[in-house]
Amino acid sequence: MAKILVVDDEKLIVKGIRFSLEQDGMEVDCAYDGEEAINLAKEKEYDVVLLDVMLPKYDGFEVCQAIREFSEMPIIMLTAKGGDMDKILGLEYGADDYITKPFNILEVKARIKAIMRRNSKKARRAQQENSQMVTAGDLKLDREGRRVFIGGKEINLTAKEFDLLELLACNPNKVYSREALLSIVWGNKASESGDVRTVDVHVRRLREKIEPSPSDPKYVHTKWGVGYYFRA
Repeated sequence: MAKILVVDDEKLIVKGIRFSLEQDGMEVDCAYDGEEAINLAKEKEYDVVLLDVMLPKYDGFEVCQAIREFSEMPIIMLTAKGGDMDKILGLEYGADDYITKPFNILEVKARIKAIMRRNSKKARRAQQENSQMVTAGDLKLDREGRRVFIGGKEINLTAKEFDLLELLACNPNKVYSREALLSIVWGNKASESGDVRTVDVHVRRLREKIEPSPSDPKYVHTKWGVGYYFRA
């Protein structure tokens, strides 16, 4: 359920907006002055703030600026003035959009939904990007670009070294036997041959490249008698 904060000192306008948004299944909080708006925005993260410019205590620009000090929640400014300066000021203070009064409630709802769609896409993109990047201490593993960095410096790994590190790093603290690693990283044919020394050689080479001290590893550890694991 979308959470909307409506801020306006004209109670009839607030009542009308609230009723219409609630009809669309949105959860609506209301504030009638700038101070109340700031306090509510500190207490709850809203999907959109509808913020009037002309308010008691703090005007809309001051409220917008105050919210931007602690949150990036989207703000749509509501202004009774049609002048460009009000619109420019609102955007400079950190507003995402503006609507000039008198407005059609259908336009308000359309703007809210447009902002929420944009934010949803951004969130999905950020989630995707985060899932492609594995970070542990100084180590960063870019799964999409197949690149590894230690302390910001790129480390050149072979394809199999990268595959081995990726598997371990994406499953931290899970111990893989050498046989399991051979099967997953090198495939069934290698697994059938059963030459697990291949795994040991690649782990040794990998440690030489990524570990500050290969004999006392920080990332790729040995579980004696079992196999290897990545410590997050």
